[in-house]
Amino acid sequence: MINRRIAATLAAACAAAVLTACGSDAICGGGDYPVLQVGGTGRQCVPKSQEPPAGFARYPAGKEPKHVDDEWDVYWRTHTLDENGAIKTAG
Repeated sequence: MINRRIAATLAAACAAAVLTACGSDAICGGGDYPVLQVGGTGRQCVPKSQEPPAGFARYPAGKEPKHVDDEWDVYWRTHTLDENGAIKTAG
């Protein structure tokens, strides 16, 4: 019979593994796309059937972050878009 402490530890480890695998570190879920806060580094996910909300814009084509810590996710932490869509250093 398994000791309760061991069982609890195994259960916690399994739960952590499941949560990590399910999250798969994607920026947005399958039906959404990421948008960038104009003039800032904030972002949110928007359903593919909708336009970005006021104050947000689509990322430039080919420069969209797809996964946490990928090349474009890291880049957009220090860059943003101005009101004309030009890329600039955030600050």
